[in-house]
Amino acid sequence: MLAALAVTAAVAAPASAATAASRPALRTAGGIGLRLVDVPVNALADPRARVYIVDHLVPGVVIQRRIEVSNTTASTQHIVLYAAAASIASGSFLGAAGHTPNEVSSWTSVRPGASDVPAGGRLTATVTIIVPSDAAPGEQYAVVWAESRSAPARGGVVQVNRVGIRIYLSVGPGGPPAANFTIDSLTAERSTDGQPIVLASVHNTGGRALDMSGTLQLLDGPGGLRAGPFAASLGTTLGIGDTEAVTFTLDTQLPAGPWDAQITLRSGLLERTGRATITFPQSGVAPPVSATSIRPKWLYPTIAGLVVLLLLGAGGMLVEIGRRGGRRVARPVLIRAVRSARSTSEPATARRAGFEPAA
Repeated sequence: MLAALAVTAAVAAPASAATAASRPALRTAGGIGLRLVDVPVNALADPRARVYIVDHLVPGVVIQRRIEVSNTTASTQHIVLYAAAASIASGSFLGAAGHTPNEVSSWTSVRPGASDVPAGGRLTATVTIIVPSDAAPGEQYAVVWAESRSAPARGGVVQVNRVGIRIYLSVGPGGPPAANFTIDSLTAERSTDGQPIVLASVHNTGGRALDMSGTLQLLDGPGGLRAGPFAASLGTTLGIGDTEAVTFTLDTQLPAGPWDAQITLRSGLLERTGRATITFPQSGVAPPVSATSIRPKWLYPTIAGLVVLLLLGAGGMLVEIGRRGGRRVARPVLIRAVRSARSTSEPATARRAGFEPAA
């Protein structure tokens, strides 16, 4: 997968090229491709870490990631690799124009910085991020770009192709800030051409930016109808503390309702589910309906299992105390348990560990 869509633009209008990193991953023929090769072992299960550079680092730490550039055009391309600033605004991840710097891009280098990639060829490069020892805590964003330029055409216009991999870098002591979000409400509406649309208002309540994906199901509709699941429109990114709408575009033949709408949204390994009763208006936008949170199906069995284990452990200790004539032998067992728990719950440092290839 590419981390962003390659964009062709004139140098006179670089802003359109700068939005490339905000687009969902696509594969295109006859262009420049870019993918992440390395994934940290402790993030293998996180789908975001397979596409983007997502990390939490302690000041003074150095990390490296390999990336691969592919050339599917019919000619050799001169590729320039570099990092530039990025930001999150209005639900989009936006790469800055040109080589605009920020703190993260100034900490980031790519080697080799430029190379000729033959038609059908590939190039592996290494991205190095060196976090200064006095870096301020917080999360910042950047993009690693692969760029090619055409020869000047008539009038001096140069075509620029860029494809990028996003960087989500959190800096601070200890482990990474917890990610979290809430699904606040669902809004049913119809577009001007009659298309039913559901907007889910999502609030980022955690300490990391979120890339939203998910599905919507409509249950208990007129006559017991069910519809879906419908996939969310990709591309919504929530900055820390932001509230944005995640959009679902539905089938034009759906009846108005009412429907029991159940929505499941996720970012990386984090997942939340909510529900609300909605009815599509004949036109325009219906009032938003507050969403009720639904607990995961595994939650209550897991809690019950933990309670059983605790009871079994307490019962075993009581039996042991009775067998030894009431002597105070429970205390050392508890101390060992506490020590064991502490040894496994201490936050991991951000020192570089092993890596495995990305999918």
